[in-house]
Amino acid sequence: MVFSRFDSIIDKGAERLRNTLIRTVGLAGVVIISLSAMLPGIFVTPTFAAEIMGPGIWLAFLVAATIVLPAALSKSELASGMPSSGGTYVYIERTYGPLVGTISGLGLWASFLLKSAFALIGFSAYFVVVTTYFDVEMEMMVLSMSALVLITIVNILGVKKVKAIQMPVVILTVGLLLFICAAAFFVDDFDAERPFNSAFDTDIWTLAEASAFVFVAYAGVTKVAAIGGEVKDPEKNLPTGILLSLLIATILYVMLAFLMMAAVPGEWWIDESGNVVENPIFVFAHEVAGTKFGILAAMLSVLTMISMALAGILASSRFLFAMAQDNLLPQALEDVNPKFATPHWPILITGVAMGMAIFFVPLKDVVKLASGFKIMIFIMVNTCVIVLRQTSQQHGWNPSYKGPLYPFMQIWGIVAGAFLISFIGSKALVGAIAAIISGLMTYYLYGKKHATFNQTPIQTFRKSFKNPTQYEHERRLTAFRAADRGGRNQLNLREFQNALRALGFVYTSDESRVIFHEADKDENGVIDIDEFLMAFEEE
Repeated sequence: MVFSRFDSIIDKGAERLRNTLIRTVGLAGVVIISLSAMLPGIFVTPTFAAEIMGPGIWLAFLVAATIVLPAALSKSELASGMPSSGGTYVYIERTYGPLVGTISGLGLWASFLLKSAFALIGFSAYFVVVTTYFDVEMEMMVLSMSALVLITIVNILGVKKVKAIQMPVVILTVGLLLFICAAAFFVDDFDAERPFNSAFDTDIWTLAEASAFVFVAYAGVTKVAAIGGEVKDPEKNLPTGILLSLLIATILYVMLAFLMMAAVPGEWWIDESGNVVENPIFVFAHEVAGTKFGILAAMLSVLTMISMALAGILASSRFLFAMAQDNLLPQALEDVNPKFATPHWPILITGVAMGMAIFFVPLKDVVKLASGFKIMIFIMVNTCVIVLRQTSQQHGWNPSYKGPLYPFMQIWGIVAGAFLISFIGSKALVGAIAAIISGLMTYYLYGKKHATFNQTPIQTFRKSFKNPTQYEHERRLTAFRAADRGGRNQLNLREFQNALRALGFVYTSDESRVIFHEADKDENGVIDIDEFLMAFEEE
């Protein structure tokens, strides 16, 4: 039955996580994290959307926001009930089981890495403006690939204060965009009727296609739900923060799209060669505030998009890490580097996949694929809430926060999302089919053989491990410290397995993975030696 795993999560996993994770993120942090994941979308999508429906694109951004809203409410509810690393993958896998979880996990991984690739492709267009201004020649593809290599290395090294630089970047970006919007009113050619009339002269099919395309600009709004266990008062701060960041982004996007089209006349989104302009914020800033300010805007755009890509590769790699922790992917993908304490293989694989997307897939198609994947995932998130609410008596679904207007919000998100997908194009459908086939193959070739156990190895292990003699305790401590290659008094999974074998415990690889995950309370891929011995040796 699809809920066979869910009871244990509610009874054990969710409560344990609520009690063990340190809650340090307040409302401001939730808003900053959400906005930092969303803002880069506005730096590229307006001109491609204008190619579809002309100057009225502000309405497409507004429509897209109304379809994101149900998913934002649903994810807030799911995060408060299952605060765990892995985010959306965890919610879908715990609701529908490992097969659907495998498919959704790979789809989420693809959507996040595509959005990060889109940021790296987009930032290069702004960087070229800067290098041209200062008379420096640089190949765009080389630039994108160099940035990808750099942020991949940074992720492996484990820079833990990435979010610390996101706050000033977000504040500067929002401030810059607001200044440009204010300056737009003083342009001689300003014409508010142009975007307004164009929006309502557009037929519903064209509006739907443009709305589906710009959907990716909102894709990061619910990203913060993945750290629900670290948010203070999640039943209050998660929904408030997510909705507040969605409101800020919607107002900013709609206002920016409207004023951009009102201040810059003509079909400026198409360059002299007939190609779509890929740096609309620079063009807008240049038009309303002059060349030097446009260059400043381009520089900040580069910083914002690199910051987003840096966080994006971190987030996308964690889906592979979370799937490996559920034994749906090989153990190597959950091995944590003993020196840097980061899952290096998922990061490297994600970096390589992003490189292939940058090299082989045009920017427009990258945006379409990312939007298509994200709409499908949001549809699944809405169905999760419906399923859990309808079976709450059988499975004890009673999160601290429940979204309003149930089930009408979720139904709107599902129906409207499915409608938008039909307008994205065949490439998005091909991408979805590829994700489904990859998920099915991964599950039946590997996950099905490893994800389920008839007995719980952790119970056997606890029984054989508790109440040791002093000599046996010292022997275990020596073996564990000998396996600690990083010298941090902590073990990753591989080191833990080596220590168990040295101590004579006979477990299969999958069984030892279950034991390790039970001990890894904060789900960061390592366990503290002293805390582990204290927890498992006591009566």
